[in-house]
Amino acid sequence: MRGFRNGLKHLSEICPHMQRAMEAYGRPKSRKRAPGFGTLVSIIIDQQVSVQAGAAIRKRLDELLGVVTPDAVLAAGEEGLRSAGLSGAKACYVSGIARAIDQGDINLEQLGRCREDTIRRELMALKGIGLWTADIYLMFAIGRPDILPIGDIALQAAAGNLLGLKERPTPQELGEIGKRWQPYRTVAAVMLWHYYKKMPAQT
Repeated sequence: MRGFRNGLKHLSEICPHMQRAMEAYGRPKSRKRAPGFGTLVSIIIDQQVSVQAGAAIRKRLDELLGVVTPDAVLAAGEEGLRSAGLSGAKACYVSGIARAIDQGDINLEQLGRCREDTIRRELMALKGIGLWTADIYLMFAIGRPDILPIGDIALQAAAGNLLGLKERPTPQELGEIGKRWQPYRTVAAVMLWHYYKKMPAQT
């Protein structure tokens, strides 16, 4: 991700809460990934599963397919994807996206050069991709520096704890809180996830 270190430095300088978190728990590494189909599949796999479960499924899928490409997914079929640990729904989603790419309905390489609202709209037109998945792809595959997935419960909890709020902020409240971290809200999100894994219990 372009400017990740600069983003952390900026956040530590403009936000005492972020500075305190970095001093207590260190600074996270960038989560930048290669753009394209393989990364999009990984993000879908990670939907609503633990980090460990997602990693195990991705490993089995890599063993099955070698390289996760649309052609390999279509050759394996939904049954093959399920044998690697994907749920029936996710096998359907991944197969559908592979088919859309194969038929030319979407071009992920060209999409990366578009405006963020266009990218979200095109991705969310694919079954199985909601706002969270689209935002994660924008953040880590395309490298957009100012994205904050306000519906992410871990981010809400981390922000609430870090700021000493009595209750976890709503998505709308997190959106307002996040304005202070512009233009590096992607970096702020990575820091909040890092903090979430280590944060003290709220009293």
